[in-house]
Amino acid sequence: MSRRARDPDLLDALDARTRSVFEGTVWRVARKGRDPLEPSYGNGRWDLQAFDVLYASLKGDGAIAEINYHLGLQPVFPSRLESTLHQIVVRASSVMRFDSLPDLERFGVDIAHYSDPLYERTREIGDAVAFLGCDTLIAPSARWDCLTLVCITDNLSEPLTVRASTEVDWTKWRASHPIRYRAT
Repeated sequence: MSRRARDPDLLDALDARTRSVFEGTVWRVARKGRDPLEPSYGNGRWDLQAFDVLYASLKGDGAIAEINYHLGLQPVFPSRLESTLHQIVVRASSVMRFDSLPDLERFGVDIAHYSDPLYERTREIGDAVAFLGCDTLIAPSARWDCLTLVCITDNLSEPLTVRASTEVDWTKWRASHPIRYRAT
């Protein structure tokens, strides 16, 4: 895969930001039987597929809402899908935080279309954050009123551990949680 050169202004602006530490529990949904600590495969919002990432949410419903969104893009929601919600303990020492949509807008993210799959700028930010050596990026979820945590697994110095796991009842969850996407 050929890539464009990194934006030096973006690198400078991100490098000037204060890094933080994150120690806590996050949530991630995985298909039943899949290792919940296995990094994501696809072209996500924050990665250019140049490094491995693990997407999680600071709220359990945020993790479920993200998978619900992607499954909802199929012509028919899978009726036999078995998924598990995992609580994962994360200890990250170099975290780049974007706690609000206006915070992201300052870096060129079009927040009016944040919930749309328009990932070019967010991927550039994620790539720059990884290049700068951060192990984690925290940003607003596009699917729920919470924050998303993106571990850049090659940069993590502490192992991730699963604390607990519970089955997701998709029928029950979808009936009790109307489809909603984060407002800007």
